[in-house]
Amino acid sequence: MTSASIESIETAKGAGFENHRIRVSVLMFAKARELAGLSEVSLEVDEGATTADCLKILVSTYDKLQSITESMVLALNHDYVENPVVVNDGDELALIPPISGG
Repeated sequence: MTSASIESIETAKGAGFENHRIRVSVLMFAKARELAGLSEVSLEVDEGATTADCLKILVSTYDKLQSITESMVLALNHDYVENPVVVNDGDELALIPPISGG
């Protein structure tokens, strides 16, 4: 297996808004990594963005992720999150799909 691929996604700024931009490191595991084709991505979003906003951007960029979003668990800085949580500059967001096996 090759080393982790790192990509950067920069979202367009809203017209007329001068929001501060922050970077969030996104880790993808198991099926998420397989569907996106990479294990890590750097995501640039507006200050005040949430985990749900980040996921929406990721799904729009890597549309195959849509197939597992309903069963995926998110972790922000090593803590599981269920509801949208505001992300901060330098945060780490992990996409953890269901693991199968026996």
